[in-house]
This record gives sequence, C-alpha cells and structure tokens, in this order.
Amino acid sequence: MILCDRRIKALANAGMIEPFIPELVSRVCGNKVISFGLSSYGYDIRLSAKEFKVFRHIPGEVVDAKSFNPSHLVDAPLKSDDRGEYFIIPGNSYGLGVAVEKLNIPHNVTVTCTGKSTYARVGLIANITPVEAGWNGHLTLEFSNCSPADCRIYANEGVVQLLFFEGEPCETSYSDRKGKYQNQLEVITPAVV
Repeated sequence: MILCDRRIKALANAGMIEPFIPELVSRVCGNKVISFGLSSYGYDIRLSAKEFKVFRHIPGEVVDAKSFNPSHLVDAPLKSDDRGEYFIIPGNSYGLGVAVEKLNIPHNVTVTCTGKSTYARVGLIANITPVEAGWNGHLTLEFSNCSPADCRIYANEGVVQLLFFEGEPCETSYSDRKGKYQNQLEVITPAVV
C-alpha cells in the first residue's frame, strides 16, 4: 500500500526522515523555490549544496560499473544568484548529487525515488532508484540532462519525490544483509560492486 501524508508523518516523527518538513514548501523568505517537504502521497527531498559531480568525457575511456574510476567525475562548483544556489549539468551529460535528508527506512517499508515534473520539463531526468527496507543514510542521486543545453539544478530545493510503500516486514532487510550502500554520509557514493 502506498503511504499517505498522515502515515509518512508518523514514520518521520519516529525517525524515518531527518530533517522532516511536515508540509510542502514552495516559498522560502518570499522567494519561489522548487517545492520540498511532505505532499499528499510522498515526500520531496532536497539536493545538498555540499557536493555535486558531473561526468567528463575522456576520449577512448569507457565507464565500467564493476570497476568505476572516480577520475571520470569532476566537481561542479556551487553557484548562486538572485534565484538561489545551483549547480550546472552540461548538455547531454550526467551528474551525481546527494540528498540533504537522512533516511532510516523501517523493515516494513520500501521507497521509490522519482523525478519531479518541473525538472523533467526542461530535460533533466532523475534516475528511478529503489530504497530498500532497512536502508539508512543520505541518498546519492543520479541525474541525466537529456537536453543539448546546460541545465541548472538547485541546491537546498526539491529535486526528487519519494513514494513510500508499506507491507509485511521482510525476512531479510538491506541492513540485515549489510548492503554495500548502507549508512551513506552526505557525500556522493560512486558505483560499488
């Protein structure tokens, strides 16, 4: 069953989402922002300003998920103007960021991370990522800029929506099997096999 705002709020108050914003925020200090916080059937998490990396093209090199070379990633500088703080993802490129919120998913809940339509409409697609029962940490977030134009992605504003599904407690959770992406800090965690 997909969880509604009341159930998400109860689980968040028990430590599932930290920090937790109990309503959908679309203005901060009078300025429009890309919404974040609790919605009817989900929670919009924010992109951390601490770190963002983009893939760089290295002629003749191939990215290999089984043997990932961190030199394929370069730091994107945090920029700011009157619309907010942001990173730039070059056209037809890919970037990695990390969530502000820390998650502590119960053993009877699993989460799907989906993109926000505001970004999708400018060609920025968030990878659909599962967050398994028992997972804990700050999510590393993956974005593809499908547009030929460079694209801004705003820090400390909504970037993806989490949808929560509740069922019977699982026999073996992500934490039980000591999953490789468990306990991520608020830094990017590259591919690990």
